[in-house]
Amino acid sequence: MRLSVDSGPIEGDLVVPAEARGVVCFAHGSGSSRHSSRNKRVAAALQQSGLGTLLFDLLTQAEEREDERTRALRFDIALLAQRLVAVTDALADEPSARGLPVGYFRASTGAAAALVAAAERPAVRAIVSRGGRPDLAGDALPRVTAPTLLIVGELDREVLLLNRDAQARLGGPAELEVVPGATHLFEEPGALDDVARLATRHFTRYL
Repeated sequence: MRLSVDSGPIEGDLVVPAEARGVVCFAHGSGSSRHSSRNKRVAAALQQSGLGTLLFDLLTQAEEREDERTRALRFDIALLAQRLVAVTDALADEPSARGLPVGYFRASTGAAAALVAAAERPAVRAIVSRGGRPDLAGDALPRVTAPTLLIVGELDREVLLLNRDAQARLGGPAELEVVPGATHLFEEPGALDDVARLATRHFTRYL
């Protein structure tokens, strides 16, 4: 799946199993990509549970190179949210995904972009944040009505505090799950499996 933006094309990989109950969009800003092994593992678990997945990059290749140098675009929440809204609208025109409920799975600063986009597109049915920065969504938080699951590692203490504050500000149902012994990237044995299990449970419930 490809989408043209002002600065060039952005691309994604769409997988929709037969009789899928919904599609989860793993849209990436920077510091990660649709080729991320962590998100591909979670996507595989969702596919096995009967959900479609779209792993999409929100920055063009030129923007990725710029961000590697400046680290600025990954914090441009407005730009990332705008791109995610465009991806969401384009997904509705894909024959294999047409009519299916949509959810968002995001990490790091991308979680804020997902929440801002969900505030603009209330049809989004569920959101999962993995080690995210939902606090950066700011004034959009009270306008998010989609059930949101915040997953944070127990040892990612600063981010955990930020997620607790954001949870209290979200306008819809919000849960916080703390993965024991996990740090920010969930690299510890079994930590990413916990993330996949929690995300699958949330999306199968709401999609």
